[in-house]
Amino acid sequence: MPDVVFKVDQSKSMWHQEAPGHNRWHPDIPAVAQVRPGDEFRVECREWTDGQIKNSDSANDVRDVVLDRCHVLSGPIAVEGAEPGDLLVVDILDLGAVPQEVGPAAGQGWGYTGVFAKDNGGGFLTDSFPNALKAIWDFHGQQATSRHLPGIRYTGITHPGLFGTAPSAELLARWNERERALISTNPDRVPPLALPPNTNEVLAGRLRQGSSEFDRVANEGARTVPAREQGGNHDIKNFTRGSRVFYPVFVPGGNLSGGDLHFSQGDGEITFCGAIEMGGYIDFAVDLVKGGMEKYGITRNPVFMPGNVEPRYSEFMSFIGVSVDHESNTNYYMDATVAYRNACLNAIDYLKQFGYTGEQAYLLLGSAPLEGRISGIVDIPNACCSLYLPTEIFDFDVRPGAEGPAKADRGQVATTS
Repeated sequence: MPDVVFKVDQSKSMWHQEAPGHNRWHPDIPAVAQVRPGDEFRVECREWTDGQIKNSDSANDVRDVVLDRCHVLSGPIAVEGAEPGDLLVVDILDLGAVPQEVGPAAGQGWGYTGVFAKDNGGGFLTDSFPNALKAIWDFHGQQATSRHLPGIRYTGITHPGLFGTAPSAELLARWNERERALISTNPDRVPPLALPPNTNEVLAGRLRQGSSEFDRVANEGARTVPAREQGGNHDIKNFTRGSRVFYPVFVPGGNLSGGDLHFSQGDGEITFCGAIEMGGYIDFAVDLVKGGMEKYGITRNPVFMPGNVEPRYSEFMSFIGVSVDHESNTNYYMDATVAYRNACLNAIDYLKQFGYTGEQAYLLLGSAPLEGRISGIVDIPNACCSLYLPTEIFDFDVRPGAEGPAKADRGQVATTS
């Protein structure tokens, strides 16, 4: 086993670890470990809400989740010799769930998929599903089943949802400027257009609360929800074992951090908490490409080479969506977001014909290893997106046929009381 450079006691909050992690991006959060190019090492991770979600049949915990606490990240980890302008090469060697000897932590035999309430985070389809929901998944080796979505079993594509390098002070200021400008266009929107820095529930590694350094991080630190130039919360399901990621370096040492491990996810993670969330470990190898940002023109975002670990599904139902609001008969110009939303809603309507509720279908689309694609982005005025749902994940035939859908009572997901 590689050396563990960031260790987590899964029975404790990230705030009470021997080396606390952090939940804001800021260049002044000090590294807690250092590795060298060529090293292989292990990073242990808490589940991204820091254990707020339980293995239960109630979604009250999802409804009441404190999002200011998220994501709890492991790191920062400095790489010797990394300088601004370099590319940090990160190989994902292995990753897995919480070890069996750990107590009832997410990842120790189970994970969850959630839908946040519209007034507390929301999701991609929040106008159609405004209330908090949850499904618990049980792990059987590489496969997952759920008591909340009977009749479904699939192989997960285990991956990290979030890893990235630290921003420079100049880059952080650019983030905050542009995101505040976006918020100002509709400051009262629910859910909000973006999440600006705030001082609630800030975790800043070993910085002492009340110190000037901590206060600066609390007031300036960027929330970890979106992906940005240095990586961050990409939620790309193909960041699997064998992947190689090229991260831009903006501060000395690079300061790699991350977490948000997923047992499985569909393209888009459409419920916002849409993957099967878990805690666990991830093994890395690192190297450097000196001056790589300029050499390869990688300045706006990381690039990656996907691994070759994925389930071999061969048959799909593909659902199409275009950039039209059908209820109001409003056309949007080449809007891929609207088109993908419609593809998801079309898939949900289809699955309801087999006895699943809309809530069950929504949680399935966020967590199963489905593929989302931009299929047409030039045919004005309608962008076209498609969603590929593997048919083999069901234990009954979901293909259209003359005999009609095999409808049955398929239960319900966990809801709020």
